Parts: sequence; structure tokens; C-alpha cells
Amino acid sequence: MTQTMQAALVEAFGQALVIREVPVPQAGPGQILVKTEACGVCHTDLHAANGDWPLRPALPFIPGHEGIGIVTAVGAGVTSVREGDRVGVPWLYSACGHCEYCLSAREPVCAEAQFGGYTKNGGFAEYIVADPNYVAHIPAGLGAREAAPLICAGITVYKGIKETQARPGEWIVISGIGGLGHLAIQYAKAMGLQVCAVDIDKGKLAHAKLLGAAVIINALDSDAIEAVKMATGGGAHGVLITAPSLAAFRQGVAMTRKWGTCVLVGLPPGEFPTPLFDVVANCITIRGSFVGSRRDMAEALAFAVDGKVKADIELQPLSAINEVFTRLEHGQVPSRVVIDFAPAGK
Repeated sequence: MTQTMQAALVEAFGQALVIREVPVPQAGPGQILVKTEACGVCHTDLHAANGDWPLRPALPFIPGHEGIGIVTAVGAGVTSVREGDRVGVPWLYSACGHCEYCLSAREPVCAEAQFGGYTKNGGFAEYIVADPNYVAHIPAGLGAREAAPLICAGITVYKGIKETQARPGEWIVISGIGGLGHLAIQYAKAMGLQVCAVDIDKGKLAHAKLLGAAVIINALDSDAIEAVKMATGGGAHGVLITAPSLAAFRQGVAMTRKWGTCVLVGLPPGEFPTPLFDVVANCITIRGSFVGSRRDMAEALAFAVDGKVKADIELQPLSAINEVFTRLEHGQVPSRVVIDFAPAGK
């Protein structure tokens, strides 16, 4: 008899996900099978389900790229993980391993990269097939629910902060204090940076203050840009924009110090008009940052093991995924939702 599992599928773009009983996938040669314990919900999952980006996933597919679980089967030739290991199946599902980007720890931009919950079925299911060479190895002492947001949101902001090249003691603006931004504040503090948090939500700004932001700025204030410049002595050395908002992108560049770097990790639909005169005259660098490498992943998780970074999570069952998506679309998720696959009472 074929073993089945529950999974949430995108069967049509822009429509509600459908929860179905589907066959449990099998681990082929060079693959592993992971029994899902938890899976974080990311704004990217919403973009995937809506078909917002130019390269759309093939329908139907299972979203979710923050899946954490226990390896229950290994295919022929697998030596890097064993049954019983706890691993994460992240956004970077696999890459070619031999191009110039893979060989220089920039594998997320490999032309042959595959992405979990997008080009490969992801973690909104009770089991996930994964490539053992690209899973995150979850350190002992870090639970599945706590680890789930870190293998996407955590690594994304950690890598983004590194890309600003801001040094200890310098200022960084974190724009957007939600699922990514609340983690970015913690990483930035742990990396020795002074944090200025920017958002339009008073509750999120109050949260930012509790997390250690030295300055909080409401982006809706008419003098928000000048307020940042005043607080940071001329603008931030680094700006990390996590908000999926073109207005935040424009504002973030203006908050950047001369010779500073503005890093974009949010992905709003549309075109971003760049203020060329200001960028050129002030020698500002605008840089995109796309998740991170496997080395970045290990470093990002290490901060959490040391207790320096902890995601604020809200647990929900898989059956609530459409309600979670609706809240996410309307900005009603304060931090990070994690789909909990643990049996009731555990």
C-alpha cells in the first residue's frame, strides 16, 4: 500500500492552497527523505503562490523553504548525512557545484540552482525529498521550531548585513522590522553594529527598541530621512532593506551615508527608480543580496546556538496556511509564523 501524507499545494496562481493527501516521495540515489517537524512561512511563499515573479514555478507544487526535520531514509551514495540527523531544507535546494559561483561560495546565483518550495517541492508537507549536499545541518541544542526561520530569514539578513560591509561601531539602518527585520537587529547587534530601526508600524518599532535598536524612526514621518541622518551623523554606513516596498527602497538609498552601502533583500514587484545623481555624487553602493551560501548558513545558525539570535515565532497547523497567507499579505504577521507538524501535545 502506498504511504500518503498531507501537503498544501498551489494548484492555480492567486488561489487558495489546497490541502490534499498525496503519496510520500521516495529518496532516490543521491537524495534523502526528511520527515518534517516544522516549516517557517516566508513572504516568498506568498509570491510563489501568486506567481508574482518572471520565472514561475510549474503547477502544481508544494511551497515552503524553511522546513526542518529528521532524516528517515538515505538514497544510494549518500554519505554526508545519516538517518536520524536533523536537517533543514532551505531556499537553495541544490546547485551545479562546479561553476565560478559555486566554486567561490556564491552558489545561490548558480545558473543551475534549484529552489525549495519553488522549483522543487518544499516543506508545507509531512515529508520532503532533499539534496544532502545542500541541507542545513541543525546544531544540537537548537530545536526544529526555533531553527526554521533561521534557514531563510536568518541567513538572508545575516548575509545582507555582511554585504553592507559596515564595521563594528558603525551605524546600520534596518528598514522593515518584521519576520526578517527583527532577526536583522539581533544579528547586527551581535556583530557590534549600532542599529537604527525604520518601519511604519509603531508596535514593530517598540519591538525593535526592546531588541536593542539604539534609534527607532517611523518611515511615515515627513522628516524620517533627516532624522536618520541626524541620529547617525550623516547617514548610515550600511542600510539593509527587508521591506517588500518600493517606497522603502527609495527611502533607504537616501538614508545611506556617503561611501555607504545600501543592500536590498526585499523583493517588491515593480521597477525601482534609482536617484542617479545622488548615488554618483555621494559614491553610494546599491547591492542586491540573495539568501546566502552554505558557509553563511553555518555561521547564521551558530549565532542562535550561542543564544545571540532568537526568532519570535507563532505556531500554526498546516490547516491554517491560507489564513496565515491572508494575514501575511495584509502585514498582520508581526514576526514569523512556523507551521508545526508535531503531534498534538508534543
